[in-house]
Amino acid sequence: MLSPADIAIVAGYFLAVFALAAWVTIRERRAKAENYGSKDYFLGGKNLGWFVIGASLFASNIGSEHLVGLAGSGAKGDMPAAQFELLAALILIILGWVFVPFYLRSGVYTMPEFLERRYNTSARNYLSIVSILAYILTKISITVFAGALVFEVMGLEFWTGAMLVVLFTGIYTVFGGLRAVLFTDMMQMFVFVGGAIAIMYLGLQQLGGWEGMYSAIAEGSSKDPNLSENKFFNLWRPSSDGAYPWTGILFGAPILGIWYWCTDQFIVQRVLSAKDVNNARKGALFGGFLKILPLFIFVIPGAIAFALAQRGLIQLDDPDKALPTLITNFLPSGVRGLVLAGLLAALMSSLSSVFNSCSTLFTIDFYRKWKPTAAERELVFVGQIATVILVVLSLAWIPFMRAMMEGSSFYQYLQSIQAYISPPIAAAFLLGLFVKRINAKGAIWALWSGFVLGIGRLIAEYQKNTGNIGEESFLYGFANVNFLHFAIILFAICSAIMVAMSMTAPQDSEAKLQNVTYVRPAKGAADFSPSNRDFWLTLLLIAIILTIWAIFSPLGIGG
Repeated sequence: MLSPADIAIVAGYFLAVFALAAWVTIRERRAKAENYGSKDYFLGGKNLGWFVIGASLFASNIGSEHLVGLAGSGAKGDMPAAQFELLAALILIILGWVFVPFYLRSGVYTMPEFLERRYNTSARNYLSIVSILAYILTKISITVFAGALVFEVMGLEFWTGAMLVVLFTGIYTVFGGLRAVLFTDMMQMFVFVGGAIAIMYLGLQQLGGWEGMYSAIAEGSSKDPNLSENKFFNLWRPSSDGAYPWTGILFGAPILGIWYWCTDQFIVQRVLSAKDVNNARKGALFGGFLKILPLFIFVIPGAIAFALAQRGLIQLDDPDKALPTLITNFLPSGVRGLVLAGLLAALMSSLSSVFNSCSTLFTIDFYRKWKPTAAERELVFVGQIATVILVVLSLAWIPFMRAMMEGSSFYQYLQSIQAYISPPIAAAFLLGLFVKRINAKGAIWALWSGFVLGIGRLIAEYQKNTGNIGEESFLYGFANVNFLHFAIILFAICSAIMVAMSMTAPQDSEAKLQNVTYVRPAKGAADFSPSNRDFWLTLLLIAIILTIWAIFSPLGIGG
């Protein structure tokens, strides 16, 4: 149970979040007065700096799949799960250098709006609908579920915890808009990173340092034929591995990354709020450096939990409960409250970002299209109402979501779902940016073909898992392809369809393609050259990732 000090720290955290959100909101509205409009509510006024943007990119991304799934992967010896985090750091380089200039130059509010400018309204509607449904059915549901589990640790009922997470987050998101979300994200980043570091430090201290942890893991692994100490510290698996083959990691995972980090409204809305291209790019690079942290603050603590269990210091019945177990059974009073506040910080920052992104998509892509004469204050009001509706839907979905998610593998589940929806969207953006011959007909055919194949894969996988299809059938083989390899195949198919169908229709005019297709940047501040400080930051980030890959490999400590 929590001590009074723990409860006081968690309560103080909530008050601090509300105080910061209120201060940011009141200050912005007073400064803008009658000029406060949709750009301020949905894009934070488009005047934010790189630090806030980078911190929000990181904090909004950290959700239940990290706190539960990634730590659980560490406790199971599935270190390759951290590859998605390291690859995200590299993908954020692409966001900063390649995609950001297009997005800011085009002046769009949403990613579907960008697709409309490049293709047509049908492409915009497809991405808007798919994004909103995906957010409600996956991101919101899973985050609320994990938040309720955190409150259960505090002694509250699941349903009470779930409603508190949704209501607390919804309140400051409704009134503050993106600016409040970004600034609370920045504060929350410090809180949950601090909490995770506390877990790692205290755990290693109990085990006698890194060597003690490695020794405990080796002893525990010797009792299980499916484990080895090398599994816990090796980022690389053979191409035949069923979960994380290196071929899928290097060639399939980046497809998921391009979709999530470079084309998804949930993430890109942060760089759209930047005051200029330089701040947007620096924010993306800062976010890239922060994405190195999950390996050390989530995966390693999962391994620490396994090691502590082998020493008899904690009881770990379920690897996916590694972090909650460490909190309840291991941390001292006071620190426990800090870490719980950190977990809630991560979940609330992720949830507030989804609420804001969904309301932006609904207001800009549907309401403003339906009523183009709507006043700025009306758009803000509609965005607030949309957020309230999302809060209600989230609460209504909790009973169904709890039944679906109980006992599931969070991290791989989310990554596999993304592998089925991301390839056609990634293809539409990538080929659309770099190949002028691609047109709306090719994009629509690729998007819907990819959607049908992705849904077909989900159905086949369900039939396989429930034993309704035999191992000799085509559907079984279709469902048995590793999800990362499937992403590669689906991306290739969608790209081929896009090119083929584009050839059957005229190429778009140069006027239509202006600002939405790639043009080599002019020499100057945005140039990728040694004269630009961001050039050296980019090389440093790449070097750090390569070093980590080498250390946690068969040739390094994972060998």
